[in-house]
Amino acid sequence: MAPSDTSAASGRLPKASTAARVDWVDYAKGICIVMVVMMHSVLGVELAAGETGFMHVLVAFAKPFRMPDFFLISGLFLPLVIDRDWRTYLDRKVVHFAYFYVVWVTIQFGFKAPAFAAETSWRDAGLLYLESFIEPFGTLWFIYLLPVFFVVTKLTRKMPPLAIWLIAAALETARLTTGWTAIDEFCARFVYFYSGYLFAPYVFALADRARNHPAWALAALAIWALVNAGLVVLGTSEWKIVSLVLGFTGACAIITMGTLLARAHWLNFLRFCGEHSIVIYLAFFLPMAATRTLLLHTGIISDIGTVSLIVTIVGVLGSLAIWRAALGLRANFLFERPKAFWIAPKKAGAVLQPAE
Repeated sequence: MAPSDTSAASGRLPKASTAARVDWVDYAKGICIVMVVMMHSVLGVELAAGETGFMHVLVAFAKPFRMPDFFLISGLFLPLVIDRDWRTYLDRKVVHFAYFYVVWVTIQFGFKAPAFAAETSWRDAGLLYLESFIEPFGTLWFIYLLPVFFVVTKLTRKMPPLAIWLIAAALETARLTTGWTAIDEFCARFVYFYSGYLFAPYVFALADRARNHPAWALAALAIWALVNAGLVVLGTSEWKIVSLVLGFTGACAIITMGTLLARAHWLNFLRFCGEHSIVIYLAFFLPMAATRTLLLHTGIISDIGTVSLIVTIVGVLGSLAIWRAALGLRANFLFERPKAFWIAPKKAGAVLQPAE
């Protein structure tokens, strides 16, 4: 685990050669990945049980900013590497995520294929597996879409940035619904990823101000939380333009939270989750689904909110346990890309945390 670089949030991008991680980025990613697991856990439990619990309120509160923040952070370090040669760029930003998508879509499908085959046939189940390379499967749509964002941003880097940003914002506002996840989510999320890339220096400046003025940062967070909650309760949080504004303000809020937590060195578990967000994202589905099935079938706990909370916790901790077990069993290929799947040589030396 690399040491923290508390000076990185200095209003400018850190140098690509630094060996340290940016502490608040890991905290912010940790908050995001826990919210992602929470969303899938809570909604899955509530769907299976046919009722809602107290955790539903937290999921609804986080909906306006949960994925916008994740995508914005994913674009933060792109200015440092976007001018790499295409071979290296594709290796780090496309092949990297494609490898993990293929491995984990196969694993996920392996668990679900018997149920699919029971409903239709094994032939149809096989066709559904092949379709998952066009239509992202289950929870894996995020890493399916990231390489697309990386390629589009590099292809358009010589075009007027403001024009690209306005087009991306218009796509989010247009609310296109084609039925294809990759297209619909690209339109809904690209503006946040591109904003992370385009406005990275301002994001680091925001983190710097939050670190230097914690009282003002806490006051701003309180105001944001009240406004976000109020708009969610009123049902206006998903209105056009409003959703865009809430996405950006929520992302800024999570960045501010991450900075304050890093400043105080509190909740280091969130930082650890952020450092290993790709691990949690890839593996949480298995402990989540197993725990949900066990608790609902046994009925040992009747309160749906409590069940949802337990499933969320097990989803996070279980994914980390799977990771540690994989390393212990030398099944590193589940979370580390083998050399055989590199198309550009791996350079020696540590670098800033990748956008996962």
